[in-house]
Amino acid sequence: MPETSPSLSELSALLAERSSVLAGALGSPLAPPAYLDLVRRSRDVDDMAEQVLRLCVQQARDAGHTWQEIGDLLGVTRQAAFQRFGKPIDPRTGEPMDKTVHMTDAAERAVGIVEDVLEGRMERARRSFNDEVLAAFTDEVRGSGLATVAGLVGAFEGFGEAEPFVRRIGDHTVVDVPLRYEAGDMKARVAFDTDEKVAGIFILAPETP
Repeated sequence: MPETSPSLSELSALLAERSSVLAGALGSPLAPPAYLDLVRRSRDVDDMAEQVLRLCVQQARDAGHTWQEIGDLLGVTRQAAFQRFGKPIDPRTGEPMDKTVHMTDAAERAVGIVEDVLEGRMERARRSFNDEVLAAFTDEVRGSGLATVAGLVGAFEGFGEAEPFVRRIGDHTVVDVPLRYEAGDMKARVAFDTDEKVAGIFILAPETP
């Protein structure tokens, strides 16, 4: 028989159980907690809470609520909510699209490429570009783009404190890298193709979905 997915009540009960165990470990005055064990337990609670949230979103969608309503509730755009929780169908195959990120070093590579581009190490950056980006992303295009950003938010000051955000969109692995400028925050977006080559690189406003 095929396995059935846990129901919302079953997941909620597991979440409550794991949260109770974590609270007990934190609240015991007799034995100082083993902090790595607390990290493990907190991770388990976070993973379970994510499953509960996903199922709640699915049920809200089944009940007819829009991505706009869900995004408003979560404090994100409707597109961001869809990218996180949606189940897009590939129009080429009619099958659900694979949203699994297979590039384990995507964030690290994206940060290095962005740093090379911003610091002018283009010979090294171009080693990661696919043919289309290699042809299009000339020194003139780079200079014009960076000048536009400087006109908006001033000089680049460093990377933001938040971790890079990695997800799978269609056939691409996309990484958003937070950036700090003297007059505001921005983000770099690096898209990798199926060959793990750079298929696009942009500097965007932080609220861009």
